[in-house]
Amino acid sequence: MKETETIFLSLINQHQGIIHKISKMYMKEVENQRDLFQEIIVQLWKAYPTFKGKSNFSTWMYRVALNTALVYFKKENRKVDQALLDDNLNIADVNDGESEEEKLDYLYKAVQELNAVEKALIFLFLENQSHREIAENLGISEINARVKLNRTKEKLQIIIKKNGYEF
Repeated sequence: MKETETIFLSLINQHQGIIHKISKMYMKEVENQRDLFQEIIVQLWKAYPTFKGKSNFSTWMYRVALNTALVYFKKENRKVDQALLDDNLNIADVNDGESEEEKLDYLYKAVQELNAVEKALIFLFLENQSHREIAENLGISEINARVKLNRTKEKLQIIIKKNGYEF
């Protein structure tokens, strides 16, 4: 294997959690999540020669992965209307006994109701990125990132309450 491929695969293995999280935030169905994961890997490999090391690999990876997810999400929405969460889903009984994994599942379900940009904002926020880093990754101003993030967090809280997801 070439040295470039070895380095690339090592970096992907080190940061694959980013790709898994983005895939889960943008796609509801497991099969679609896998497809998006693969598409992100392909796009990262295609773009890898442009990575100059001026930023952290993870920062560059966020940008490529989010852009890929946004494009992929738009394609998927054109093909098939995504079904809304099942109205009969009754999870109002969520309590302290719920596992962290179950609570995370509820969060991902709520995030599914956000638009593509809002998903990116929440993802970067959950990755503990600063407003400056979020702005850089999304190509917007820091003030715009701060305002959009606050509005998105408020919207997510409304969705969580509406669906009975209690944390």
